[in-house]
Amino acid sequence: MEKLALLKIENLHAEIDGKPILKGLSLTVNAGEVHAIMGPNGAGKSTLGYVLGGRPGYEVTDGAITFGGEDLLALDPHERAAAGLFLGFQYPVEIPGVSNLQFLRESLNAQRRARGEEPLSGGDFIKLAREQAAKLALDPEMLKRPVNVGFSGGEKKRNEMVQMGILAPKLAILDETDSGLDIDALRVVGEGINRIMRAPDRAVVLITHYQRLLDYVRPDVVHVLADGRIVRTGGPELALELEREGYAGVAA
Repeated sequence: MEKLALLKIENLHAEIDGKPILKGLSLTVNAGEVHAIMGPNGAGKSTLGYVLGGRPGYEVTDGAITFGGEDLLALDPHERAAAGLFLGFQYPVEIPGVSNLQFLRESLNAQRRARGEEPLSGGDFIKLAREQAAKLALDPEMLKRPVNVGFSGGEKKRNEMVQMGILAPKLAILDETDSGLDIDALRVVGEGINRIMRAPDRAVVLITHYQRLLDYVRPDVVHVLADGRIVRTGGPELALELEREGYAGVAA
């Protein structure tokens, strides 16, 4: 059976403040797959995530991106989210004055309305949020606190995984989700990614420097991104090679 291309990037060029960052990147992610993107600092990994999410200031100068067969670049960021794209940040932002529960409920119901679905009631949402928090070993009291304010690095990442579990996206772009995690938190977050996103109709793109997250979330495909383009693609063994030998040989 032919696989469904959930995300297709063709000859993507992008720049910020006039400086080219992505220089002809092409990538296809099929439904049901986990792709890892690794590479040296400054290669364009985070830029790729920001372009997919629609972050202002990142200008696409050439190429095309389709998501579920739809022109992703024609959609505003909130429309991309409603279509099922989730972007996880290396450094999740703090939002003082806005409770986690309020933020998450508004996010979910905005997406449900955009898809023509009925919003969840307060009771149903709180039940869902508590279930997801329990699965990520996040203290339910933290759902009442302002978004990420005073959270440790690991708590921020767990909170982001709770958000992903609530929104249940079709495609998750996770930018260095392993950053700042200790061994226990890494295991919990890795298990959360597998539980939420391992499905025939979903896919994950993991952006990471290190092999360690891939011990928990085994990728189907590993790509090396260097100087704005993908220079090598392989299986999970490629990540082990990079861990042993570094990027000098493959990114030259």
